[in-house]
Amino acid sequence: MKYNSIGKIVAAHGISGELVVKHALGAKTSLKGLETIFIEERRGELLPYFIVGAKARNEQEIYLQLEGVQSREAAQKLVSRECWLPEEDFHRYAAPEATISFLGYSIWNGDEDLGEILEIIEQPHQVLCRIDYFGKEALLPIHQDSLLEVNPAKKMIRVQLPDGLLDIYR
Repeated sequence: MKYNSIGKIVAAHGISGELVVKHALGAKTSLKGLETIFIEERRGELLPYFIVGAKARNEQEIYLQLEGVQSREAAQKLVSRECWLPEEDFHRYAAPEATISFLGYSIWNGDEDLGEILEIIEQPHQVLCRIDYFGKEALLPIHQDSLLEVNPAKKMIRVQLPDGLLDIYR
């Protein structure tokens, strides 16, 4: 099964083990109907946690109560860990216009298919897309000047990258 990161646990809230999850789903959500969230125990090792309660805090944060996490101390141990959803659930909750929804899209520079977007890194004035390019990790900037087309039907993004940018990865 393939999983997508939605964000990370940023704080414990209150004394009953409630967590604050900062997400990049692009819309205010309480993850209504979601039963399980996966939390990264160690790099590449995801553990399932059953959701007991969840409510939207704002556009980017959710209060989350998990089964077995019933004290502030237990919640504190999970702070700064990544939260993941199975790909099917991820697409159900991510807003279509959210940049995080580009995960799995192929990225094209003009007519060249550069590969699949493996990770989205949001920064203040641009988004970086991590891809595997000729066996190397490449970070490609996406912003209003470089983005030419987004085609959700084909799961494709077309960009015009600055001359010479890809040369450093070859």
